[in-house]
Amino acid sequence: MRPARRVSRQPHRQPGRRECPPVPAQRSALRHPLSPHAPSEDAPGPGSSPQAPAARRTLRLTAVDREVLWLYLLTRTGIWITAYCTSWLFPADRATRDSGPLLAPFRQWDWTHYLDIARDGYFPGRAGPWVSGWDNREAFFPGFPLLLRAVHTVVPYWTASGLLISFTAGAVAVVALARIAELYLPGTNAGRRTVLFFLLSPCAIFLAVGYTEALFLAFALPAWIAAQRRNWPLAATLTALAATVRISGLFLAAAIALHFLLTARSRRHWRSFPWLVLPALPPALYTGFLWARTGDWTAWQHAQERGWYRTFHTPWEAWANTWHGAFGHTMTTGYAIMFQAELLAMVTGLFLLALLLRRRRWPEAVYIGLTLWALGTSYWYMSVPRATLLWWPLWIALAAAARRRPHTVTAYVCLVAPLTTVFAITFLSGRWAG
Repeated sequence: MRPARRVSRQPHRQPGRRECPPVPAQRSALRHPLSPHAPSEDAPGPGSSPQAPAARRTLRLTAVDREVLWLYLLTRTGIWITAYCTSWLFPADRATRDSGPLLAPFRQWDWTHYLDIARDGYFPGRAGPWVSGWDNREAFFPGFPLLLRAVHTVVPYWTASGLLISFTAGAVAVVALARIAELYLPGTNAGRRTVLFFLLSPCAIFLAVGYTEALFLAFALPAWIAAQRRNWPLAATLTALAATVRISGLFLAAAIALHFLLTARSRRHWRSFPWLVLPALPPALYTGFLWARTGDWTAWQHAQERGWYRTFHTPWEAWANTWHGAFGHTMTTGYAIMFQAELLAMVTGLFLLALLLRRRRWPEAVYIGLTLWALGTSYWYMSVPRATLLWWPLWIALAAAARRRPHTVTAYVCLVAPLTTVFAITFLSGRWAG
């Protein structure tokens, strides 16, 4: 009897063709975080436990996390040194022999609005937009003032409370930013470079003062990570918290909704669709609150118009008005240089939008596009340089450029760091706008 033929279990090889080892699914998903076929990192596989281990991994600090936190602490120390020196070198009264309170340089501009809201509310007494000289404080979303009031119950000094919020939120933001960069550019030390570019950006001073940028990013960047992992309830919840801080939370919600539409494939994913409505709830509640107090459904927009000239104009009109303010010799030099910075930031944003569209990064393009439309359709540009802090694709794009051209880091530090110092001194000395 002829023995049974042994069947080989090895796959058939074509002559002259080399075989490549299979790429693990996890690695493939990280290389293409926006691919519609990329599996969720948190989705349990066969025989795996639920999401508790993934949650523990998320909360555990990695070596990169610790490194970017160290970089964050160093840059915060540099800003505090700058603030101390500024209070001595640039006092309001040149004949003074006292630099004033230690935290006085941080009590500038919009901080007074947040402080007034946290301390007195939106409409103290019977004051409101119907009173002459009203400060239009309803133009500011309630997320930061509410948190400021809560922290003040523990920290007795208002300015210290605001700085503590921004310091803590900024630490969360840089860790999240580094992790997003590692998702886009795995295995390239992109996290450290991205955070370096971010923390040395010209408007980095606004991450260290009692403003909303750091708090917004502390919610928005983890929300984006959750969306990449297709944890839609968490992404929607964090985006809703971001929407209590800035109107940009709605732009983020639109980007995450588009990402959902591009990646949702199974019925299990579509069951999470109602969560995407959650980020609209905080702005809706705030609108209802303002209507109840003012009788105006568009009270927020009217406050923006009265206080900051944010009436609708076509993009070319806004560009022309800003250009005239920057180079028409109609403004003082302080205002003119700020308008020049506005123009440069808008050009940077348009270039970034074109890059995202070219690379078919549709969700990020929606976020940047909506931001540019909101900032570029008022009477003139205002706060566009500050908005660059919220454009995380910009800092990741710079990190990608540095991977191809290592001298990019050196050039950035040498050319941008002086601007960062000038902007910090300008803000801390009370000369930000004129």
